[in-house]
Amino acid sequence: MHRFVLSSLPVLGIVLTAGMAFAAPPQTATLAVENMTCGTCPIVVKKALEKVPGVSATAVDFDKKTATVIFDPDKATTARLTQATTEAGFPSKLIAKP
Repeated sequence: MHRFVLSSLPVLGIVLTAGMAFAAPPQTATLAVENMTCGTCPIVVKKALEKVPGVSATAVDFDKKTATVIFDPDKATTARLTQATTEAGFPSKLIAKP
């Protein structure tokens, strides 16, 4: 029994490694965000983007009226990112494609 378990470990490692090899690398998108008029607005935009499954990081620049988002393209899309900001009251458009 021990021989079977130990001998199947390399096969399991190959299967796990193969599955990880197909994961898409994270992408970065920059959005132009409208309606940000006060210091609280970027916080609301950031929280809305962080709720989107697959988003791993966000940075909102109040002065430039932009949001830069790092996300997993297997779980999120740029359309979903703009939808999230729009639903929070801050319509946005993609200005830098992933």
